[in-house]
Amino acid sequence: MEDPLPAATTLLLALALALLYALFLLWYGGRGRPLSTAEREAMLAELAQRAAGEDAAEQVAAVRALVAEDDGREFMMHNLVRWRERAAYDSDGPYGHLNGGDARAADRRYGRLIGPELLKRGCVPVLIAPRAGRFMEHAAEPVWDYVALVRYRSKRDFLRFALAIERSGIVQHKWAAIAQTRIFPVRPLLSLVMVRLTLAAVLVALWLVLATAARLVGWA
Repeated sequence: MEDPLPAATTLLLALALALLYALFLLWYGGRGRPLSTAEREAMLAELAQRAAGEDAAEQVAAVRALVAEDDGREFMMHNLVRWRERAAYDSDGPYGHLNGGDARAADRRYGRLIGPELLKRGCVPVLIAPRAGRFMEHAAEPVWDYVALVRYRSKRDFLRFALAIERSGIVQHKWAAIAQTRIFPVRPLLSLVMVRLTLAAVLVALWLVLATAARLVGWA
């Protein structure tokens, strides 16, 4: 007679992995409640108060235009970036000792620091790709150093992220590193980056491996 332990074990494994996937879907989101007018205006007001620099008003206006219409759904932000020759920190600010340093190091510093702020809001970098040559570019267009795609769970999460890096001062590393940038939101019509499906496939494969191992232990 077959030992019932392996069957019970594989069922428990399936339930545990299903719960893990459900928690992931809850965190990853992508179809949330749209921003209310009061919520949007409160966050924009704080952002306008905290934003610094000669381009601050322009940046806040761009954010306002981005979040003016919201359906609560996920989107990606497309970033084209050109580095400065040297990092441009405020010499009187907390990072003044880094002024004139390597702009790429400042950008890497920014990337490391924003990681936790993105992840806690279900937002993830999808692509970071340095330039690999030139092709069909307008002569007046800047020579971009890299392109980045970042997935945001919603415009609410984008606003919360923007406020978080303003409050902490992380954003100073970004503007110290970047000479020029072009940023705009996109929603894929066709994409092979299927995070939900990929994780589901990984968990099913893990269940098959663990279930097989449980059966072998039971038979032994």
